[in-house]
Amino acid sequence: MILFLFIYFVIIFAVIEIFVILFRLTGLKRDVSRFQVISMMTATGFTTGESELILGHPIRRKLATFLILFGVFSLAVIISSISQFLSRGLGFREILLGAAVVMLIWGVLRIGRVQRMLAAFFNRKITQQVELADLPIREVFLKNKHDALVNLHIFQDSALAGQTLNQAVSDHDGLELVVLFIKRGNVIFRKNIYDTRLQEGDRILVYGLEDVIMKVFGDDIAVMEKRLKNLDISEEEVL
Repeated sequence: MILFLFIYFVIIFAVIEIFVILFRLTGLKRDVSRFQVISMMTATGFTTGESELILGHPIRRKLATFLILFGVFSLAVIISSISQFLSRGLGFREILLGAAVVMLIWGVLRIGRVQRMLAAFFNRKITQQVELADLPIREVFLKNKHDALVNLHIFQDSALAGQTLNQAVSDHDGLELVVLFIKRGNVIFRKNIYDTRLQEGDRILVYGLEDVIMKVFGDDIAVMEKRLKNLDISEEEVL
């Protein structure tokens, strides 16, 4: 029984590491991959904002589907199979063979050349089959650690309130940022947004370099964070 438990945990560990590698090859960070893989395998239902990186990505969704099903059925199936093996006196040959196959797959996936081939395949599949709208925002906009996408709420004491973006940011054409739209209630402004006078309650979606955004809109972001903190809600809750 101790040997069976050891082999079982070896198989589980190998499966986790295999899918950590596969998720990482789709562009997910290693620590995020490992946490989400364990969460899906154990069917804990533990969700974070990082789970959107999986739900919004078609290849990751397929990998996640397998992991969830594996986590649900693996324990019962393996224990049942082992019981049958032991009752028939077949020993651990089949178990060891299964463990060896899983470990072999893990070893192959650790080879750099194989990882590069799989990464190229995943990227090609995304290019051929996936619409841009199907990908999560982080995959589309945040290409490197210096990029930022800010949903800026305008309050009465915001510096932008009562001004147009042309008035507040006169040299915006030379800056590495762009305002994508202005949202006012249920209305979204996409035309002449730099000449639209901002009001309390408006939200503007700003994309660009994080340092540039903080330099230009830092005071307004500070006001927003203070007001949202006083209201005891997060920015995500009012999107």
